[in-house]
Amino acid sequence: MIGNLNHVAIVVPDLAAAAAIYKKTLGAEVSEPQDLPDHGVTTVFVNLPNTKIELLHPLGEGSPIQKFLLNNPSGGMHHVCYEVEDIFAARDKLVEEGARILGSPEPKTGAHGNPVLFLHPKDFAGTLVEIEQV
Repeated sequence: MIGNLNHVAIVVPDLAAAAAIYKKTLGAEVSEPQDLPDHGVTTVFVNLPNTKIELLHPLGEGSPIQKFLLNNPSGGMHHVCYEVEDIFAARDKLVEEGARILGSPEPKTGAHGNPVLFLHPKDFAGTLVEIEQV
């Protein structure tokens, strides 16, 4: 069921500064910022040869990552995203195995325009997991 690692997401207090570190200091290709109002974040992707790093910053007052940033003022790793071929089959199998979906069990559209779901960190060794249909 699980496919490639799509990305590792890092919450940052200053999106422009974090993007500059990856671009200027590490020489990585960095995307333009993209607002995702449905998820309450602004995101930037750092493209690597084998995966991506997603830099996340709160968008709006109801952002679900605002509390994370308040608890971790300098930022930190937020989640890992794995690819799946069929998000509905993956969701059903995960729920059957006892995993909990965060929020609605219906996928939302993610930053890549693909359906995504988030899985409860307590069910995955303390790690928030995103699955994305590719």
